Amino acid sequence: MISKVLVANRGEIARRIFRTCREMGIATVAIFSDADAGEPHAHEAEEAVLLPGTAPSDTYLNVPGVLAAAKETGADAIHPGYGFLSENAAFAREVIAAGLTWIGPSPESIELMGSKLESKRLLEEAGVPTLPSVNPDGISTLGSAAMALGYPVLVKASAGGGGKGMRIVESDAGLADAVESARREAAGAFGDDTVFLEKYLTAPRHIEIQVFGDSEGRVISLHERECSIQRRHQKIIEEAPSTALDAATRTAMSEAAVAAARAVAYVGAGTVEFLYQDGSFYFLEMNTRLQVEHPVTEMITGLDLVRLQIEIADGMPLADKGPRIEGHAIEARLYAEDPLNDYLPVTGEFHHFEFPDLEGLRVDAGVAKGSRVSVHYDPMIAKVIAHAPTRAVAAALLSSALRQARVHGSTTNRALLVRILEHPEFLSGETDTHFLQRNQVAELGAPLLDEPGERVAAVAAAVSDQAHERTSARVLRSIPPGWRNSLSQLQQRRYVGHHGEHHIGYSLTAPFTLEGVGTVTVDEATPTTVRLRVGDHDQDFEVARYDDLRFVDSRDGPARLEVVPRFPSRDAEDDVGSLHAPMPGRVSRVGVAIGDAVQDGQVLVVMEAMKMEHTLRAPHSGQVTSVLCAAGDQVESGEVLVVVEETAS
Repeated sequence: MISKVLVANRGEIARRIFRTCREMGIATVAIFSDADAGEPHAHEAEEAVLLPGTAPSDTYLNVPGVLAAAKETGADAIHPGYGFLSENAAFAREVIAAGLTWIGPSPESIELMGSKLESKRLLEEAGVPTLPSVNPDGISTLGSAAMALGYPVLVKASAGGGGKGMRIVESDAGLADAVESARREAAGAFGDDTVFLEKYLTAPRHIEIQVFGDSEGRVISLHERECSIQRRHQKIIEEAPSTALDAATRTAMSEAAVAAARAVAYVGAGTVEFLYQDGSFYFLEMNTRLQVEHPVTEMITGLDLVRLQIEIADGMPLADKGPRIEGHAIEARLYAEDPLNDYLPVTGEFHHFEFPDLEGLRVDAGVAKGSRVSVHYDPMIAKVIAHAPTRAVAAALLSSALRQARVHGSTTNRALLVRILEHPEFLSGETDTHFLQRNQVAELGAPLLDEPGERVAAVAAAVSDQAHERTSARVLRSIPPGWRNSLSQLQQRRYVGHHGEHHIGYSLTAPFTLEGVGTVTVDEATPTTVRLRVGDHDQDFEVARYDDLRFVDSRDGPARLEVVPRFPSRDAEDDVGSLHAPMPGRVSRVGVAIGDAVQDGQVLVVMEAMKMEHTLRAPHSGQVTSVLCAAGDQVESGEVLVVVEETAS
């Protein structure tokens, strides 16, 4: 029997596995990098081992280091989670060779399914429908390869997933650059730069089947998950069951997934992914590991998939068939990223991280109060899952929980998730992988509070700040905040939010008129809670302060406000034409030199950060006057990389 598990991963998945191990009476071991020394997963296991460094290659991808940690702590099993080494056949072999139990499929299965090209060939032989594809290395020109499929085509990394090493190409013009970029990203993420071209479907749904196999050759389906809402080919909303499948199609897709698993003698948890369009489905890939979105399957089946993995690794057999579907579950992936800035990942600290305690709600988080989002790892910080008898109730529960959550610190995609969950198209079940292309991200990703709502939040911040100041007053502390013998004028404070500067004139003792809102009355004001009567409605707010930042939370959504000082310093002049690093990262390519003429939007620098490539483009047409970085440089957020002097019109 397994008695001590080392989890070769980090963040929310490590914490998730620890939770099941504790429930099973199994001891746990964490590994962590220097960057993760203060993070929750590093402190939740009975033992923890530091793998020095910050880069994944030195830490979570360091096979000798992981195995040494297992030996040092006496672990008898390793669970890889997902990402990092989870689909590395060589690592699985080394774990087994070291006499440890590998909680995952056989190295042979990982190897066969790890190559998208090889797995497609294998499953075509097994009778599973697949999309047409070609290997560009076997054809004289890239253009010939693409023409054989017909545009648009998808450039895909053979060794990985998660949207990395993938590019959509509409014509010959962008093909070579897309292949080169995908190769670089794939090499950095998976250590393998092999890519291939696949026919690109114009409006598919992304549906996957959760399968489990045991050592006796039994394979079962635990039904489907729909993962069609995606950005950058990465899922952000997942649900089970799918609204697209009738009973016959569900059965056919499950049988195809089971056939795929049997074709490689699969043991453990795996996911067979399909694209579904116009009544037909096509094999996409098989992930030989636990999926990020496994909680929705757990919610509708009542099973603990991590427990099931451990039991299978211990030699226990599966039931003859999977359980029935009970209710509906939806998961939202919370990322530290800015949808309004091309989904750019955002680093920073979380001062507070708390979700409401609601029946049917589950939060699998990798961060807690005081956590910092690092440039070195994926920016997903939590998964929020709702389960209810119906899809409509599950969507409403999840949306409400996201609106009410107290998430203070780094920018997140929370508003985008809420608006997707409340969107008529989503609620009707008519979704596909192009949802975010049809709908304006500028609208979906904008803050949940409109300008009047943010102005009301600024009033809450103002009266809360005044109450806070009274608690530290040196004299007359017992006098109520804002007290006057006779009201002569409104008190004044200023804050800056997403919608601009709010100049707030308010009174604590009498109703006052707020521009664009109407009559407001302060019913209650403490340093942390405020109740306002806005027109005929009472609104409650919670206010938190961190230096000059104010986070105001309410049922309608959050506001992030910055105090405008009474005597602000003169603003520094903008450095027009300077291209700044949007985050800390590594420069992988510089495409210009001093003296070059460039066009508006031309790619000047390519950076690597948070496991993704980011292209930095010219702010306008002109001439390059300074190049302050080189390939291989590690740069900080805000650092000037290139300066372009605008061409006179």
